Amino acid sequence: MEMNITGRNVTVSDRFREYADEKTDKIGQLASKVQRLDVKVTKEPNARQAEAQLTVEISVVGSGPAIRAEAKASDKFAAFDTAFTKLLERLRRARDRRKVHHGRQTPKAVFQATSTLEPASSSLPLHEETRNGQEEEAAANAAASPVEIRRKVFPTETMTVDDAVDRMELVGHPFYLFMDADTGSCSVVYRRRQWNYGVITLDENHSDVETVETRHYRDADGAPA
Repeated sequence: MEMNITGRNVTVSDRFREYADEKTDKIGQLASKVQRLDVKVTKEPNARQAEAQLTVEISVVGSGPAIRAEAKASDKFAAFDTAFTKLLERLRRARDRRKVHHGRQTPKAVFQATSTLEPASSSLPLHEETRNGQEEEAAANAAASPVEIRRKVFPTETMTVDDAVDRMELVGHPFYLFMDADTGSCSVVYRRRQWNYGVITLDENHSDVETVETRHYRDADGAPA
């Protein structure tokens, strides 16, 4: 399994690379189709709290959906350990979910499968690195407005709402944008309170009256309740 380690505003030592490399065997035990492990270490020089100065993001790249985790700490080794623990838990849950869906058992409810996950971070995932690192570094050093608007474009992927919920939990985001297989419309699923989820769909032919439907995760027939 290939491993890429990069640093932003911080030097990544050989000792850290060796430390991260020693952990990779555990990933192979939980996910056999992993092609690459990306680790990104970022230092925020203007962080308000010392314990949040260093961020480690770990992403698993393979044939399946992206799985990632991140953590902040004052030391990159401590941040790596916390992020790696989160990643192993998500890989373990993804493996268990595949076993249940391919067998005859009843799928585990999302609130049960994700009840121990840490709240999602608002930081950008590792695979969304900027296309031009030199321009980003120059922009960071220049005086600019503190308000940023960043546009990102992804290829369209069609899936069900239930699969979108699974993808959202695997990447640790509070929302997930996708093309709804049932409606053919652009939709976004998001996390609500008490492990409930919502989905918003855009339809240019829809009337001005808001439509609300409710159903349970992975209903047998998928029909609204």
